[in-house]
Amino acid sequence: MLCGLSQIGSEEYDRNANLTKLSDMFKTFVAGIVLGVVATAAGLYYVPVVDQSREQSLVIVRPNQGNTETFYANVPMDRILIGAPSQQSPVPPGLQWPDNEGFANLRVELFKIRNAKDVVVGVASRIAANDEIPGDVIEWVLHLPARGSIYVSVQPEPQEGGHRVGTVQSGTREFDHMRGEISERWVADTAESDDASAGRIELITALAAQQAEL
Repeated sequence: MLCGLSQIGSEEYDRNANLTKLSDMFKTFVAGIVLGVVATAAGLYYVPVVDQSREQSLVIVRPNQGNTETFYANVPMDRILIGAPSQQSPVPPGLQWPDNEGFANLRVELFKIRNAKDVVVGVASRIAANDEIPGDVIEWVLHLPARGSIYVSVQPEPQEGGHRVGTVQSGTREFDHMRGEISERWVADTAESDDASAGRIELITALAAQQAEL
């Protein structure tokens, strides 16, 4: 009996160790994606995907909501990268997804993002994953080369109306001391033209300066 209990305990220990290993691998992969976005942003100085000249910030000041600004990405036109298990049409073509259990429920996308005037002003990565330990995860990193970057953690459960709400966790440069929320919404394209997009991902920020601690 003692041998049986010892074996069960050993199996439980091995299972927990494997879960911890996969969770650490997942976190490492996410960190790699974030660093990849930074590297992509640096590469934009040499590859003219995004105009580096600063566009006028189309910010609307709303009472009790801070500064709001709208960005969006047309799908599939503005998609730069998509990687996921068994992806039928990866972008770029030929992208090889890691053949590892730790990446089985992970989806990574990279987009060009536009402002309300339809001008490309930066890039953004979206990571969606289902991990046994942290649960469902959705994260955005928005990088506007002329302004800075924003890291957002999004609640995976949609709100009433179908949009999701995320919290700004950190920012750089212009967004260094900004905190607030970002809503994520899918807007289907109802146009019937042959060159119409499937729709667009709409991101609306509501940011305010973080008050310094006394």
